[in-house]
Amino acid sequence: MRLWSLHPRYLDAKGIVALWREALLAQKILRGKTKGYRHHPQLERFKNSTNPARAIASYLYGVHEEAVRRGYHFDGKKILGKRSRMKIAVTRGQIKYEAAWLVQKLKKRDPARQKELRSKARIESHPLFSVKAGPVEPWERQR
Repeated sequence: MRLWSLHPRYLDAKGIVALWREALLAQKILRGKTKGYRHHPQLERFKNSTNPARAIASYLYGVHEEAVRRGYHFDGKKILGKRSRMKIAVTRGQIKYEAAWLVQKLKKRDPARQKELRSKARIESHPLFSVKAGPVEPWERQR
């Protein structure tokens, strides 16, 4: 499971589809509707928010918005709950770590998108997140 801190605009087609599916699974987990993956480290920041269900719904709305912008037909009715203005902190170190990881994934899957991402001086986060100074997040399983 990878719930990217990066803005979904940086993901290729395969990546955004996978993110949508994984975030929908996270929504089930955070609502107590499944037994698997309950202790996955990617869920920690959502669990630690003031309202985990609303946080994942807001995350899904951000992914859905990007999908619609691209002309994809993701079913927004699968998002349970309203969008919130809540923010979850994420560190610059985490954003840099994920950007480097995505660059490697895009090397084979979408070289043009990889080149574009590598040329960015500043990588934006998903709209749910507020970027602060700091190293890679403690919950991240670094390679």
